[in-house]
Amino acid sequence: MLTKKEQRLRRARQTRIRIAQQGALRLSVNRSNLHIYANVISEDGARVLVSASTLEAEVRAQLAAASGKGGNKAAAELVGQRIAAKAKAAGIEKVAFDRSGFAYHGRVKALAEAARAAGLQF
Repeated sequence: MLTKKEQRLRRARQTRIRIAQQGALRLSVNRSNLHIYANVISEDGARVLVSASTLEAEVRAQLAAASGKGGNKAAAELVGQRIAAKAKAAGIEKVAFDRSGFAYHGRVKALAEAARAAGLQF
């Protein structure tokens, strides 16, 4: 019997195999109870090209004024906007979305929609 974490990692592995076959840059999202992280990873998976999270000083300053925490939808939207802006500054226009086995709901969905709205295509 697989644990909940093992099931999530199994789903994530299958998604990463499909993305690797496409040869696309990967927008990987990871979430914990307190924070959310987003990374744009190279085609071969060896390098992180761009990253954003609720641990960054600028994000924490904005969250303190607005909602105060990093584990909510407002924080995820802010991280989505930041990752899209950083990716566009690095010349990255199109990525494949890797939700790391998490359901496309709540914070993961908020991050994805904010990144799309900021001009990142996936």
